[in-house]
Amino acid sequence: MTTRQPGWQQWHDESEPIRIGISSCLLGQKVRFDGGHKRDRFLTDVLGQWLTWVPACPELEIGLGIPRPTIRLENAQPETRLVEPKSGLDLTDKMQAYAETKVSELQELELDGFVLKKDSPSCGMERVRVYGRGGVPTKNGVGIFAQVLMRRWPNLPVEEEGRLNDSVLRERFIAHVFCRHRWRSMERKGLTRRRLVEFHTAHKLQLRSHNEASYRRLGKIVGSAGTIPDRELFENYEDEMHTALSRRPSSKRHANVLYHALGYLKNVLDPFEKQELVQLIEDYRKVGRADYLAPSPRGQARDFLPRRPALPRAPSKGADAQKQSLVATERC
Repeated sequence: MTTRQPGWQQWHDESEPIRIGISSCLLGQKVRFDGGHKRDRFLTDVLGQWLTWVPACPELEIGLGIPRPTIRLENAQPETRLVEPKSGLDLTDKMQAYAETKVSELQELELDGFVLKKDSPSCGMERVRVYGRGGVPTKNGVGIFAQVLMRRWPNLPVEEEGRLNDSVLRERFIAHVFCRHRWRSMERKGLTRRRLVEFHTAHKLQLRSHNEASYRRLGKIVGSAGTIPDRELFENYEDEMHTALSRRPSSKRHANVLYHALGYLKNVLDPFEKQELVQLIEDYRKVGRADYLAPSPRGQARDFLPRRPALPRAPSKGADAQKQSLVATERC
């Protein structure tokens, strides 16, 4: 008797690691201005088990030493400049030139995400201090390297280590990273309309849990196959997919998707089991957060499934193969 391969496994390429860029200090490398580091143990000890880190330290790599004078963002209307306040040295152009080159090099490595150091004038992705006249800062800046990274690579999942302390943002980032890796695995096999339909079908519930409107737009994009050039089809889908996955999930949206999935089981659950699952979903919805991995005192939805036979797959032949493939996978 052969063991059936889990549905998600076909989308992962075990020979191609998940690669994520990271600010070097977060790995414990002593590259900060004071010779110290900012090791994040969740990143190194937990998440690091599943991926390969690609470290970068923009300040060190533009030639600043260790230790080194502090640098900061300053408001020099109409733009923000990166300045060493002690000497007045302006490092903006040097950092921007480095960032453009570095991002191009990283794109060759096909990263699946990037974790930046919060509050850094080079790496901070939001709320970085910008100093004005009189030395009073406002927290509305973006680090120079981070700015170039996000502009040049808009579909790359990017987060700061501080924001990853939020369980909802952490879950969203990790899900986005893994989904991007699955998309890249499909690209290496060769993008085809059939594979696009299969990918969309396999990920439809995940996409709906992030944003219903984006999910509907993705369905229309898949439906446009054959009416627009394939290259445009795949680019449109990838852009909208990343837009959907960048949206913050919620327990309400997850619950709605769980109810949708419950509909696939209506013919294999008895009334008592269905009531139990409905109660589980409602208990989860009321928690008010998207930590759906936490165990429930009432049990887990999957506990009902081993007692039931697998649902039959619908045939997928003829001119309507794409549509039938969607139906077949939905039923499973």
